[in-house]
Amino acid sequence: MAGSREWEFAGVRGAVTARIWAADRPRYVAVLAHGYGEHLGRYGHVADALVRHGATVCGPDHMGHGRSAGERVLIEDVEEVVADLHTVVESARTDLPGLPVILIGHSMGGLIAARYAQLHNEELAGLVLSGPVLGRWDALSALLALDEIPEVPIDPSTLSRDPAVGKAYVEDPLVWHGPFKRATLEALDACIRRIAEHGTVGALPVLWVHGEDDRLVPLEGSRAGIEALRGADLTERIYPGARHEVFNETNQDEVIGEVLAFADRVLARPA
Repeated sequence: MAGSREWEFAGVRGAVTARIWAADRPRYVAVLAHGYGEHLGRYGHVADALVRHGATVCGPDHMGHGRSAGERVLIEDVEEVVADLHTVVESARTDLPGLPVILIGHSMGGLIAARYAQLHNEELAGLVLSGPVLGRWDALSALLALDEIPEVPIDPSTLSRDPAVGKAYVEDPLVWHGPFKRATLEALDACIRRIAEHGTVGALPVLWVHGEDDRLVPLEGSRAGIEALRGADLTERIYPGARHEVFNETNQDEVIGEVLAFADRVLARPA
């Protein structure tokens, strides 16, 4: 397993902890944006595969998540999370000038990554969206319609067909196991609408991976968002039977292999 180190910077709303897995002779930079309630430490196996493929990998724990400061899972404006992510990308581009950057976002991280691509398209060579919160998310609309958000945590069985994934999630002290916060839901809703209004990422190559049996962020709701966001170069991979966390699914090697193949294609494009 590739080793990593942590570093800290002043984010928009307090200290943000970031992590880097450095390759000896990197060909590209892969930036990871994790999902709601979790943290970047859950992506060590993904980072390891990317490092072996020739990437230096980095990313933050978003504000209010993991080891970063802030009230737990409170996000009042996704643009602020995008700004923190931009600090990480700029740091990597300074340390490794001239290397192409591929941004990989899962779930809420897919929302963050999509918005980043709209705002900073010229900095990216490719975009990977895994089970992204885009388009239409009926669970979000249903929660916002309630007078009071119920204290119902995410069901770990919806993450993967591998029971060990759900068990590790439940036992992880850095994962948030409490209820959603209304301000965060409102911020996600506002960003979904903002992305739809902003439109396409143009010529930027996009890889969309999604579990067919994703009950947290259902496939067809995200498809509407992908269609609004996509440009001329979209690769779609839908995995039969897979649930929400395709990087932690029983066919995770296939999914990660698809990301590596996408990176190879992006890197082979003329500069």
